[in-house]
Amino acid sequence: MRHHHLKYKYMKVNKYQFLIALIILNLILNKVMALQKHGSNTVAAAPYHYTDSISKNGYTLIFINRDSVFAKLGTAVKQRMEDTFFEVYPKEAAYFNNKTLRTVTFIIDPEYDGVAATDNGVVHYNPQWMLKQPTDIDVVTHEVMHIVQDYGNTNGPGWLTEGIADYARYKFGVDNAGAKWALPAFNASQHYDNSYRITARFLAWVEKNVKQGFVKHMDAQMRAHNYNPGDWTKLTGKTLDELWNAYAANPASV
Repeated sequence: MRHHHLKYKYMKVNKYQFLIALIILNLILNKVMALQKHGSNTVAAAPYHYTDSISKNGYTLIFINRDSVFAKLGTAVKQRMEDTFFEVYPKEAAYFNNKTLRTVTFIIDPEYDGVAATDNGVVHYNPQWMLKQPTDIDVVTHEVMHIVQDYGNTNGPGWLTEGIADYARYKFGVDNAGAKWALPAFNASQHYDNSYRITARFLAWVEKNVKQGFVKHMDAQMRAHNYNPGDWTKLTGKTLDELWNAYAANPASV
């Protein structure tokens, strides 16, 4: 009887342990399955990422694509963006700022909902825009000019920053005609601080009719944080408002 009793106690303990073991094993299996499921979803939802690096004539372009649709449909656009960079960036650097960065990064960014934006040598492009408007390749020319400008926290006005960048597009663009991009005709509702193409056309007029090299000088002043409204008078003999009035009286000669 004693032996049977001991055997019974031994079997009773094993059944209890076995039950606990089953519960623990079930918890572990459920956890593993949850992790596997989460892991597979993470892999499936992982953002597309591709990086390329191209170097020519002392300049390097790092091209990062984060959009899978652009990867499939944007091969020709990507090539044009690269070609445009290597054609216009050295020209802008030589004309405006030969100390500009030698390495620039382009990011095809599906999370960016504008057209393009530049900061610290990195340009973010909206893939939908680049695929929808493949002829607007000189958005590259405008954006990399911002890298050449390198104004930082300049004391100069923002309208002049964007006006100079669009002036650079006007001067160095590779296919503005293909994009149907042009400096706008003058009308009386415009003002020099409207920025972008309106300011760019005004700058082109000053450059052609009043003072050659004016835009280059203003760009240097902005970069050196030495912008002074008196520079307009010093270089042209007219105040900014007087120049605008002269332009408005004879805007055709650009």
